[in-house]
Amino acid sequence: MNPADTAARLAVPVEEVERVQRLAGDRPSAPLPAASDAPAILDRLAVPPDDAAEIMAGWPDPDSPHWTPELRWLLDRSIALVRADLGGHGWLVPGPELPRDRGPAWRHLYVYAYLALVDVAMAYHRDHGIADAVSWTTLADLGRNLAIDRRMRGEGWPVMRSWLTLHTRGSLYELGRLQYHRAGATIDLHIPDSGPLSPEAIDASLDEARAFFPRHFPDEHYTAFACGSWLLDPQLAEYLPEDSNIIRFQRRFELEPYEQPEGLDADVEVLRFVFRTLSTPLDALPRRTVLQRAIIDHLAAGHHWQWRRGRFPL
Repeated sequence: MNPADTAARLAVPVEEVERVQRLAGDRPSAPLPAASDAPAILDRLAVPPDDAAEIMAGWPDPDSPHWTPELRWLLDRSIALVRADLGGHGWLVPGPELPRDRGPAWRHLYVYAYLALVDVAMAYHRDHGIADAVSWTTLADLGRNLAIDRRMRGEGWPVMRSWLTLHTRGSLYELGRLQYHRAGATIDLHIPDSGPLSPEAIDASLDEARAFFPRHFPDEHYTAFACGSWLLDPQLAEYLPEDSNIIRFQRRFELEPYEQPEGLDADVEVLRFVFRTLSTPLDALPRRTVLQRAIIDHLAAGHHWQWRRGRFPL
């Protein structure tokens, strides 16, 4: 495999091909499920019908004309790269972002990698005594993210490649309303797009997590829950009522001093999460909720949102 030739055929920088080659090496990959089994697996992973149809249309059958040798190499080595870090907690890029307009084989390459790693993740979960129900709920975040990506018409979500490696490496678990990411001394909280942040739902989820991690990872010792999000921006209190779910969620945390996060634009993240668009002008965005109006008015006034990080003891 010549990195320069492979990069040229994949239309990606040669440095990204060399990175995959270096991290994956000759480590073992994992097989995809049989194509006949894939529809049932996609359904369990909450993949919407339109996405499931595309995924099946681009399925990497041995005789598929869509799968060039370079694509097959990247799929195999991306699976190996992620599998080699099973149990790892860091954000991991499985491979370069590919051109999305070359068909489903290109657009969904990392979905195929995810599907190959489902059995690997399930085995890791079983080794830690984790119930299948928790495993499938956690892994079904694939479908949620594909639906978001489709809604945004490919305008964003490159983070999906890194984000979804947390699930397949056994680093992240969805327990009730929140997702929990094993992250060193803390358990990081993530807020999926799955309904209101009611205090009752948050309390129940936190209680479940407090029991879950000592039971399944007894050798790991955490001191706090932590979260990094625009939802923790104190400026929201200027717009939202005191009894709003977001403000009550904020009050759980002691904020760290503000620092502009490198490589992250909070304004972009707010628009991505609240409106699921990065291209619609502010004056064309919906103003149906108090939060939507707050986001638009703040930006229209020339202000910016902040990505804040906070924590509270377990």
